Amino acid sequence: MDEPVDAERSEVGEAALAVKSYAQTRYPIVLCHGMAGFQAMFGVVDYFGGIASALRSGGAEVYATAVPQFDSTEARGEALLAQIEDIVARTGSGKVNLVGHSHGGLDARYVAAVRPDLIASVTTIGSPHQGAELASYLQDHLQEGGFAQGALSFLANSLGTVLSLLSGHPSPQDAMAAVRSLSAAGMREFNARYPAGLPDSRCGQGPDEEGGVRFFSWSGTGIVTSLLDPTDLSFGLISRLYSESNDGMVGRCSSHFGEVVRDDYGMNHLDEVNQLFGFINLSGPNPKSVFRSHASRLKGFGL
Repeated sequence: MDEPVDAERSEVGEAALAVKSYAQTRYPIVLCHGMAGFQAMFGVVDYFGGIASALRSGGAEVYATAVPQFDSTEARGEALLAQIEDIVARTGSGKVNLVGHSHGGLDARYVAAVRPDLIASVTTIGSPHQGAELASYLQDHLQEGGFAQGALSFLANSLGTVLSLLSGHPSPQDAMAAVRSLSAAGMREFNARYPAGLPDSRCGQGPDEEGGVRFFSWSGTGIVTSLLDPTDLSFGLISRLYSESNDGMVGRCSSHFGEVVRDDYGMNHLDEVNQLFGFINLSGPNPKSVFRSHASRLKGFGL
């Protein structure tokens, strides 16, 4: 007598079922935004533009978090940790896969260092593990207590406050603490305290695992990738501060952490998370596909 046919397989077919479970990781995926980021604006505009939906369509359980837009890595990391503890408690998953963009990748590193028992993997995207030249420039050229520093701090803190209110997650802001954290000097101090996943040489591969936590990273080297995106011009100007190829905000080698999936995608810093409003490099990879492929990679590792 024939074995009973699985109802779902009978209904949708093997190929369709494979698509539905392509990104179905063992542990939930937690998306961590970067500086000046947000979970969702007005409940409509996602920081990770449409990426959570793309992952869910492949079977992943996905959560987006919200931390202060401008603050030190440790302060942002503590805010992230509280949300992860809540996610783990509510889902009963035991652990999560952290995926952080830019400053969010450093927040994720902090959480993995202080609570490795809650973390299955950390993936950083365009994160300045050796510091960002723009932050270093500001740190070196803004006089402590001077007018320029005060004006920049006021404007950035005001922007952060507005973004936090519009996204429904009001939080205190400290722009100069963020600048210090992301500067080369700030990252040297951070890396001395939390070295897990860092390469031995600036542009090398880092260890892919430590203490049961897997490490991955990727980044881009595109700058002006869409004439429709008003932020691309800013990236073009900022990139002049950098001595290596970069995504308009973070150097290629500075982005290296753990297993480097790729460091030269045709994306700029916002393309990496499908921003701004989907104005990305049409001749480059689709960010949603890159995220889905990585979820499949995590799935393959049993994460």
